Amino acid sequence: MAPAVSPPPPDTVHLRAAGTGLVLDLSGGTLPRVLHWGADLGPLDPRAAADLRLARSPQPIGYSVDGPVEVAVLPEQSAGWLGTPGLAGNRGGTAFSPAFRVTAVDTDVPADPAAPDGGAGGRVAVRAEDPDAGLALDIEVEMCPAGLVRVRARVTNLGTTPFTVDALQPTLPVPPEAVELLDFTGRHLRERSPQRTAFTHGLRVRENRTGRTGFDSAFLLAAGTAGFGARSGEVWAVHTAWSGNSRTFAERTYHAVSLLGGGELLLSGEVELGPGDAYASPWLYAAHGTGLDRVSARFHTHLRARPHHPARPRPVVANTWEAVYFDHDLDRLRALADAAAAVGAERFVLDDGWFGGRRDDRRALGDWYVSDEAWPDGLAPLTDHVTALGMEFGLWVEPEMVNEDSELARAHPEWIMAPAPGRLPGRARSQQVLDLADPGAFAHLLDRLDALLTAHPIAYLKWDHNRDLVEAGHRRTGRAGVHGQTLAAYRLMDELRRRHPGLEIESCSSGGGRVDLEVLQRTDRVWTSDCIDALERRQIQRWTSALIPLELMAAHVGAPTAHTTDRRHELDFRAGTALFGHFGIEWDLTRATPAERDRLAAWVALYKELRGLLHTGTAVHADHPDPAYRVHGVVAADGAEAVYAIAAVATSANYPTGPVRLPGLDPDAVYHVVPQPPADTCDGNAARWGVPLPWWTPQGVRLPGRVLATAGLQAPVLFPERLVLLRARRTTG
Repeated sequence: MAPAVSPPPPDTVHLRAAGTGLVLDLSGGTLPRVLHWGADLGPLDPRAAADLRLARSPQPIGYSVDGPVEVAVLPEQSAGWLGTPGLAGNRGGTAFSPAFRVTAVDTDVPADPAAPDGGAGGRVAVRAEDPDAGLALDIEVEMCPAGLVRVRARVTNLGTTPFTVDALQPTLPVPPEAVELLDFTGRHLRERSPQRTAFTHGLRVRENRTGRTGFDSAFLLAAGTAGFGARSGEVWAVHTAWSGNSRTFAERTYHAVSLLGGGELLLSGEVELGPGDAYASPWLYAAHGTGLDRVSARFHTHLRARPHHPARPRPVVANTWEAVYFDHDLDRLRALADAAAAVGAERFVLDDGWFGGRRDDRRALGDWYVSDEAWPDGLAPLTDHVTALGMEFGLWVEPEMVNEDSELARAHPEWIMAPAPGRLPGRARSQQVLDLADPGAFAHLLDRLDALLTAHPIAYLKWDHNRDLVEAGHRRTGRAGVHGQTLAAYRLMDELRRRHPGLEIESCSSGGGRVDLEVLQRTDRVWTSDCIDALERRQIQRWTSALIPLELMAAHVGAPTAHTTDRRHELDFRAGTALFGHFGIEWDLTRATPAERDRLAAWVALYKELRGLLHTGTAVHADHPDPAYRVHGVVAADGAEAVYAIAAVATSANYPTGPVRLPGLDPDAVYHVVPQPPADTCDGNAARWGVPLPWWTPQGVRLPGRVLATAGLQAPVLFPERLVLLRARRTTG
């Protein structure tokens, strides 16, 4: 019997889902090219796909080589491309420009009876080799059911000598209509600040070399039509899912090629592949849609569909840091727990200061033993008290760091990352970095954290990471070690979760310095910022939620005067801002007045009532023309209800304020819109002058969703740094 012959790979693969389409050209035996990424083109038969390939073929004029220059998902100079290479590396100075040929294609495009209406996504895996360079390449392109695209590559050394990888960076093309770029900068206490630039010829690169996701990272790099907003304009966006050094870029050439790409930023000599070794790039996630809200919805829907996504209601968190700092007194903490439980908290987190000789931030980091000095009877008196109140217990840790003034550093100085024997990097926050890639250091940390989790009823770890990785080298090898450190941190989290099912971890890093989709594969929320000033948080939370859904984003109510800005806010503004996230409290409630505690309890009750909506619905933002007012909300997936916030962040040039639009509602349904308690009264919110707003009553108004989104309704005049809430419910009357 003759052996079975595999069918030839298809010339094109069309992936479709949720209104997005991706057409891959696999013809000619070279690496896959993207013929189209954007709005769904509808079903394409083989003839139409072939004609699309022909119609999109450029006229070869002015290229560096004769004939067409094909720009693949992993661009190659061997194909004539002289922009940023997809793979950069060498074998002792040779094999610097591979020319890969496809040897196998595996497609998984599920049949879907509803394909004419949008398809069900799918996956394409391509294997290619260059025998002369001694390399193999695997590329995966996947479209998720939410319409989110993700791409990654893996290079394998088939040779007998080492191959050094300098970069492995997948890309996706965008059309010439994308003329504007949005990315983010930031710093401690001011994370994810948006910045826009024109998408012109050349290369815009956002590099992060801090050894963590970083404050000044692209976070999300979006290209769009001129003036694109939350609800308008066509937008293409990418995110590099990696928690170490990264590189995200937008490139446009005068040959009318425009690309968005990203990958790990590898330090010199950091990844050297021995024979048979492989290196995989991080996932590059990509989303397309009309307006940034649609792009964000694709990310949110994808994350919520993960098997390990938090499923139970997100508990109200009370954290001790800004309440007591390092003053760990049992009676004081019991009183704080009592006050937290009385307002409705469901999780009590003991922050820094519980271990070793840790009485300030200059010593004992790494000594993960309960302090005999601060806790002579251990943690049980507090954990028993907390759990008896019906709250879960959580604990702060910072496993990847160490103080030089610590028992651990004195016992194992060889576990500290360093560029060379005998020379440590400069201190930051009196800290150095433990080399988690060192087997001894890894085993020690795993043992200590496992012992803590076994000995105490700890449901949650606030996992901090408080310094950049400067001159981060592995002492055993002398090589740069950010890549290995990042992978080891992932392994440590993964193993702890395997040993302790149900354990939740928060990604904290000097606030919001480690927020990315790869760390969220093993954590349950992110600490959005150390700044919980409600005015600053309005921007920080808005742009953090451009990538991740509200239930993964920590948002706490702070003290009346913010510890990081010395700015004072009314409780309703603080709590109304924290409502749109994973709600928590960062305030010494033992010093709050009875009236403040009662008002906070009302907000906690509202959060518990709304968290099912807030954490499953679609986040929406109005493109409001008045910069003094921000309008945003969450609409239920079935359109049955919504909650909106109208916040004044400054004084307006308009007096009274003009109407605001409520986006995202079912245009054909009628909604009953009313002010939402406790942010429903004008006392302390609206200006004291003038007559009441006519519709602002418990009776509210009844209007179609189309009218509310197009004509809008009059907003109340607010003092600066105040907010009100609206509730919209679909009605038949």
